[in-house]
Amino acid sequence: MTIEKIKQDLNKHIGSTAIIKCNLGRNKFEEYDVTIKELYKHVFIVKLNNNELKSFSYSDIITKTIKINY
Repeated sequence: MTIEKIKQDLNKHIGSTAIIKCNLGRNKFEEYDVTIKELYKHVFIVKLNNNELKSFSYSDIITKTIKINY
């Protein structure tokens, strides 16, 4: 999987909802219901249900630190 392919996949889902599961290590996970807002060169921005913004890098997806379910 490449960064360009990840950007293309995310670009198709801008404005739609998704579930992001973050691996925090040592069997700790966080799960967010988000709306994908914006894509930038190295990161993408999501909006949580409580209107908080959070950013993730494309490399987080490659290294499987986060998983996105559309």
